[in-house]
Amino acid sequence: MTEETILDAIEKMEKAVEHVQGQFVGVRTGRATPSIVEKIMVEYYGSSVPLQQLAGFQVPEARMLVVKPHDKGSMGAIEKAIQASDLGLNPSNDGVVIRLAFPALTEERRKEYVKVVKGMAEDGRIAVRNIRRDARKTLETAEKDGDFSKDELERAEKELEKVTHEHVEMIDKAFARKEQELLEV
Repeated sequence: MTEETILDAIEKMEKAVEHVQGQFVGVRTGRATPSIVEKIMVEYYGSSVPLQQLAGFQVPEARMLVVKPHDKGSMGAIEKAIQASDLGLNPSNDGVVIRLAFPALTEERRKEYVKVVKGMAEDGRIAVRNIRRDARKTLETAEKDGDFSKDELERAEKELEKVTHEHVEMIDKAFARKEQELLEV
């Protein structure tokens, strides 16, 4: 019972860490990377589809991203979706590909992005702590029901605390990397 609860908590915490790291990828830095736009939802034949399913991506230079639609008919919809996103990018369409020029970020904009990323990291930490709280409740209930002793509960709680600390540390390290990336000129 204790092992099962802790393993379940670890699995959920890992998903929370992955989610936070996935959110970090979507925050624009001064560099062009496909991960910034590939999750943008595009209205395509009446349904919303992620851009990564409609196009291929190339990065010919540090501040330029080329989006090459698989179907030329989706060009307008892709352009519209990119303009509607909050990335502040202006697509230029030559009939074959869409070029996205990434302007250099101002210092003010970089600091804004750091605040956004810091908020995402805090949300991730909160999610990990909530998972710990739920697992602890499950363990305490099982101990009250007589499934295991008080000593086993203490051991399980120490293990849970250690795992929680490790996952919060992972989020902190990912935040530090993203902050470094954002502040790099």
